[in-house]
Order: sequence, then structure tokens, then C-alpha cells
Amino acid sequence: MKKIILLGYMGCGKSTIAQKLSGIVSIPYIDLDEYIEKKVKMSIKEIFESQGEIHFRKLEHTYFLELLNSPDEIIIGLGGGTPCYANNHELLIGEGVVSVYLKASIDTLFNRLVANKSKRPLIADKNNEEMKEFIAKHLFDRSFYYNHAQHKVNVDGKTIEETVKDILNLLA
Repeated sequence: MKKIILLGYMGCGKSTIAQKLSGIVSIPYIDLDEYIEKKVKMSIKEIFESQGEIHFRKLEHTYFLELLNSPDEIIIGLGGGTPCYANNHELLIGEGVVSVYLKASIDTLFNRLVANKSKRPLIADKNNEEMKEFIAKHLFDRSFYYNHAQHKVNVDGKTIEETVKDILNLLA
């Protein structure tokens, strides 16, 4: 196995679970958004503001491919929108790739995101009702792409450790 890809909606636990998994399997974890920020020396927010979403999505695709083509074993955490653009969902089923969709319900996502929504530009300005509606619509729109992952792991009501164990069972 060369690459483990974790994907799902914001708040599903990609970063937290990837870090824990990385420690157990001794494979480095790379967050795609952080990787892009280091490469272009700008924050995602700055890229969106100065060059727009289309430019960001092109960068995202380029650097996702770069990581997939690297010879190293790595765990890649995708941004919530990554699978939905530039046919990135087709890269989830390539050779030497294990992709896992961390699936969470609207309620789980809402409860996780509401506490620190100020750090999430897409939902920062929404009240609770608008936020729940936004998550539901977004999740519906993105589920087609997320479901291209080879595996689905439900994170609802599970601890980080339980979710990591589920992923380890898939990898065994």
C-alpha cells in the first residue's frame, strides 16, 4: 500500500483521525490544504481572496497529483471539497491507493462545527438554522463524489480510537 486517502465533509475528523492513524502505522500524514499553503506561501483564505476559487481548485488538483505520484507512503487528508473538482474523485480508486470516506450525519457535523465555526469561512456568518441547512445541502451535493471512495467508515457516535480501529481493520 502506498497512499491512504481520508476524505469527507469539514468536521468529520479527517485531520484528527489521520494524525492518530499516522502514529499507529508509522506513515506520515499530509494535510492537502497545509501542503498547498506551504507550496504557494499563502493561506487558503488568501488564495481564495486574491486569485479566486477556480485558481485554488487548480492548485489543489496539481498538488493532490503531486502527492499521489510521490514514491513515499503517506496518509493524505483532503479538503472537504477536493473530491468534487477537477475529476479528483476518479483519483480515489487508483492503483496503490486506499481511500476512506469518513461519513458523518448532519447532526454530528453540526455539533462538531458549531463550537468553532468562526474558523470556517463557509459557515462563519450563519446562524444555527442556516448552518444546519447549509451542511445538509452541501453534504447532499458532495455525496456523489465522496461515495467514490473505496471504503466508508461511519464516525457518528464513535471515539477517535474506534474510528481509527475501523480504518485499521480495512487496511488489514
